[in-house]
Amino acid sequence: MGLADPAVPLSALLARADVRLGGALAHVASPSVPTGFPQLDAALPGGGWPSGALTELVLAHDGIGELRILGPALARLAGAGGQLAWIAPPYLPYAPALAAAGIALGQVLIVRTSSARDSLWAAEQALRSAACSAVLAWPGAVKYPALRRLQLAAEGTRALAMLFRAPQAAGEASPAALRLALDTAAGGIAVRILKRRGAVCERPIAIDLSRPHAALDCTVPAEPPARSADARACHA
Repeated sequence: MGLADPAVPLSALLARADVRLGGALAHVASPSVPTGFPQLDAALPGGGWPSGALTELVLAHDGIGELRILGPALARLAGAGGQLAWIAPPYLPYAPALAAAGIALGQVLIVRTSSARDSLWAAEQALRSAACSAVLAWPGAVKYPALRRLQLAAEGTRALAMLFRAPQAAGEASPAALRLALDTAAGGIAVRILKRRGAVCERPIAIDLSRPHAALDCTVPAEPPARSADARACHA
């Protein structure tokens, strides 16, 4: 059935998954994972974080709340027995904080790398393995071809593929299905949707992070000093 076929009713064309009205969100065939924040779910195609597609979080700065906004979804996936791969995080997750957020420590896999190239390779392999329910990666500088490889690796899986990027990435082209810019706001963060499958979202979405998963801001440096332990390096 082609779009130009005059025998096809308009209603049938509008019902197709690859056709959408200019002011509507796209139909999403793959399942999504609720974010845990109703106002954000309402703005995302599928009503949550897309699985089987690349998502970029463009951060005004590290520790702005990127882990707290992912906390409910990660807890849901870990609770279902899913493995969560953290590729080259700038800070190591604070184990008691993960446990307090409902994320089983046995489901967390942390991969350290020595270069951006290795980080991208590890993220791609984690996605292609189909062994992880979520892959979180901090690759540093990354070019479009590498992003395209990650998007292709995510397609066909049921995993969340989350890429954390620096502020300058907001103006760069990307094949990611969903791109969000996170900035500070009173009592939480402001989420600006840079790209989604559907209509443009012109206004930022205010997310209150004062309650759920607040402890996830607690981290320790990726290479802590020999004497630094657990809670002493925790910063809220």
